[in-house]
Amino acid sequence: MEIRQLNTFVKIVQLQSFSKAAQELGYSQSAVTIQIGLLEQELNTRLFDRMGKCITLTPPGKQFLHYANNVLKEIHEAKSALGKPDALERTLHIGTIESLCFFKFPSLLQYFYKNHPQISIKITTDSPKKLIHMMEHNQVDIIYILDYPIYNSNWVKVMERQEYIVFVSSPLFSLSKSPMVSLSDLMDKPFFLTEKEDNYRHALDQHLASKNMEIKPFLEAGNTEFIINMVKNNLGLSFLPHFAVSQSVNNNELSILNITDFKMSMSRQIFYHKDKWMTEEMQEFIRLANLGMV
Repeated sequence: MEIRQLNTFVKIVQLQSFSKAAQELGYSQSAVTIQIGLLEQELNTRLFDRMGKCITLTPPGKQFLHYANNVLKEIHEAKSALGKPDALERTLHIGTIESLCFFKFPSLLQYFYKNHPQISIKITTDSPKKLIHMMEHNQVDIIYILDYPIYNSNWVKVMERQEYIVFVSSPLFSLSKSPMVSLSDLMDKPFFLTEKEDNYRHALDQHLASKNMEIKPFLEAGNTEFIINMVKNNLGLSFLPHFAVSQSVNNNELSILNITDFKMSMSRQIFYHKDKWMTEEMQEFIRLANLGMV
């Protein structure tokens, strides 16, 4: 069993593709197939189910992934102990949601570009549910999501910060200066909302349904910045995380409505899988997150 075989195996799991793993590692696809074939022969088991272009781990493959990651982690730590490199040179793959990416990541990316220009950062945006699936299948290094506080014995949580979800309007909107606004006051107003799979939108819909109320949005969109621009122009209301609107509120471009009968908060949370090989790049991202940079 060779280290390169373990690296190849882990890379295939991350990318869910033999051809993509070959391309990223600089091998031919046939070389990757041979490496995995030899590994399966040595272990006397099949590691992957291959159905057309679909690649999935077999139960023994899932078990072996745990050991492969641990071996690579030990090798990495041994190399670091013997001479830690001055600069970070690997790829950091972060999974996050669209709004966090847009509003929280620019300063982070600027820092990495200035201080670690050798590093390659890849960002994948999706729903929290899909990002968790990617983390559990080693397709991303670390995830940064907005959700109710969640826990799992297989995950390491390195940051959790409360974030209020708020109703916002233009300062010109009729209710923006009112000290007391109820949910029922909003039901006949035009709304620009994120898509239904966004967890805070889903939580709002569930709460309204429990009160026999419903918002029928004028527009649903996945781009938070687009929604904010529509609200700034006094075309309607929205329901968004505070971090996404705070700058516009400070600039008097948006107003947060004081809803007396409804409050919602979720948590910005950062996780990685407990079996994940912790790279210096991940450590640096976690350090910056805990300093409040993201």
